[in-house]
Amino acid sequence: MRRAVVAVVTTVVLGGAAAYGVSLGLRQLDEAGPATERCSAVLDGITWYLSPAQADNAALITGIAQQRALPARAATIGLATAMQESKLVNIEHGDRDSLGLFQQRPSQGWGTPEQVLDPVFSTNAFYDGLVKVDGYEAMEITVAAQAVQRSAYPDAYAKHEIRSRAWASALTGNTPEVLTCELAGVPEEEALPVDQARSVLVGRLGRDLGLAPVTAAAGEAATASGDGTVVTVDAAPLTADDPARGAWATAQWAVATAATTHVVEVRVADRVWTRDEAAWAAADDALPAGTVTITLTTASEG
Repeated sequence: MRRAVVAVVTTVVLGGAAAYGVSLGLRQLDEAGPATERCSAVLDGITWYLSPAQADNAALITGIAQQRALPARAATIGLATAMQESKLVNIEHGDRDSLGLFQQRPSQGWGTPEQVLDPVFSTNAFYDGLVKVDGYEAMEITVAAQAVQRSAYPDAYAKHEIRSRAWASALTGNTPEVLTCELAGVPEEEALPVDQARSVLVGRLGRDLGLAPVTAAAGEAATASGDGTVVTVDAAPLTADDPARGAWATAQWAVATAATTHVVEVRVADRVWTRDEAAWAAADDALPAGTVTITLTTASEG
């Protein structure tokens, strides 16, 4: 049925630019933003878009699932739930006292308002509930999500299943080379000094994925090159049984969070993503399995 819908939309697109906007809207959430600032993941030939802010939150939700050694299915359920509850935006309002990515209610024991507005706390709270649901891995998305959320609209999660699978599969490294972001360059006035830029990326690596950069010496977080500040990451601990998958999970996480961290280049295996090209391409050489390099733009010194 979905292939038929896509075929109809494609035919309509040929009619003009207005039809293109309609077809794009069918696959985007409300906040997906302009075409020049968007992220995408591909599954079965269909592209699913998110805004950079939504992609950033999707990267966190999936990263925490991996830190907890949960299956990719858990990340899919978490993403579908957050898409329905908040459109993947950490909002400070909702129905009654609902707040945050998962619209958790302090009055229902989810935590204090400050806690449920912390995306790390709220994501862990969701997974704490999910892992208590026996057999959630084999349940339909909407059933598993509803078992945790107790929503007044229990069937609403299902409509986000395919988009969530696309993003979860990319961010867990199960489908390499399918996630990209189309981003403007970092304005000069927003570029951070080297140490601060490193700190932002290193902090996010630890928060989202539980990873640390490879260090050449105690306290050294990155190296400088003519292209920018380069951080090398050993991603193998993320997926101990499959270093290559861990590397792709980390690399695509780095792309999904690039708008926040000012990433301009990501290298993994024999592929490279750049902000300028907004696509994966062949690299000059291959990195060892499990290794990722991330290049940041930083403020000019002097």
